[in-house]
Amino acid sequence: MERDMTVGTPYKIILNFTIPIVIGNIFQQFYSMVDTVIVGKFVGTKALAAVGSTGTIGFLILGFLMGLTAGFTVLTSQRFGAGDMPGMRKTVGSAAVLSVIVSVVMTVISMAFMKPLLILMNTPEDIFQDAYKYIMIICAGIFTQVMYNLLAGILRALGNSKTPLYFLLFSAVLNIVLDLVLIIVFHLGAAGAAYATVIAQGVSALLCLVYIIKKVSILKLDRWDFKLDGHLVRQQLAIGFPMALQYSITAIGAMMVQAALNVLGSVHVAAFTAANKIEQVATQVYVALGTTMATYCAQNMGAGKVKRISRGFRATTIMGSIYSVVFGVLVFFFGNMLTGLFVSENLDQIVGLVDIYMKCVALFFIPLNVVNVYRNGIQGMGYGFLPMTAGIAELAGRGLTAVVASHYKSYLGICLASPVAWIFASALLLVMYFGIMNKYKKTGNFRE
Repeated sequence: MERDMTVGTPYKIILNFTIPIVIGNIFQQFYSMVDTVIVGKFVGTKALAAVGSTGTIGFLILGFLMGLTAGFTVLTSQRFGAGDMPGMRKTVGSAAVLSVIVSVVMTVISMAFMKPLLILMNTPEDIFQDAYKYIMIICAGIFTQVMYNLLAGILRALGNSKTPLYFLLFSAVLNIVLDLVLIIVFHLGAAGAAYATVIAQGVSALLCLVYIIKKVSILKLDRWDFKLDGHLVRQQLAIGFPMALQYSITAIGAMMVQAALNVLGSVHVAAFTAANKIEQVATQVYVALGTTMATYCAQNMGAGKVKRISRGFRATTIMGSIYSVVFGVLVFFFGNMLTGLFVSENLDQIVGLVDIYMKCVALFFIPLNVVNVYRNGIQGMGYGFLPMTAGIAELAGRGLTAVVASHYKSYLGICLASPVAWIFASALLLVMYFGIMNKYKKTGNFRE
């Protein structure tokens, strides 16, 4: 099921590759949403707030690792596009070893410093213990998250976006079942949702591994492929660490927003959590387009087809913009109607707060599309540092807005933090993109 993305019509190739990723991402968000729904309905608003209050911390840790593994597989995709199969296998073995090392280190560090971090973020006292239990379980399961993202990333690097989807669908169903059993039957509360997530993610990682061993012959590695090569490691880290830091920078901005939000109390935290879950489902198309562009650009960069890369950017920009207009209208007017899925207590107040959030983000979906498509695409071309600077611009926009909102205790200001970040980052990424393409045109390397 490997797919060569260096030939064929860009629109068709990108669309066919993106659709399975969209479905997979939505289901991933779906079972994350199920956690939220079951916790909110069967445990209570405070438990919901506890889970929500740790979301940015989870994003900081897991986002760093996701960026790292995604960076490792850029070289895999480039060498596949260049037809260098032995070199491609070497990148896979090296990525596996590095991922294991990093996941162990991050597990120890995150669990050791979690309590001080929650205190630093002004986590409300009435939800502190539940929040701590939840995020500690998530941190203990870091290895399962890393392995799934690495193995799924390897399959996507070879043009296979469908197989990770199938395994994700299975784990989504498993997660729902485990949620119901652990929360409703065994009364484990928010901790039960965390256990369910870790177990389900571990199963999906195992399924990916078995599939690769049994079905993907070009990924049959020998022991020499796992021997670390200094030059290759430096190349992978040179791409992986900037991508990881990009995720971390975004997460730091989100943590500043969360800290400002926590000051307003558990009801506002619960509303923001519910609204954020709704938004994440609506915006998975942008994430999928970004993932697609990372693979598309990497394969075509390996093949030396820079002009074809520019055609891919144009295609994803048009498709993402059309989606932004259509779904932006739906989210703006009807997004708050899903609030009742998450909460039973304080519903009238929370619906109004959710509506404010949905209207703020819906107006700025086009910049969000630009951020995902151009950041991931430029990273796929092998540029690690440049997209990270866009992340700094994103942090500045989100952080400054959060600081001002916190000062005035403005919920509206907090809801506007992400849109401001998207505008800052998208503007800088577009400047980077045109600069890169002009460079290739001047050197005569802008070819199909």
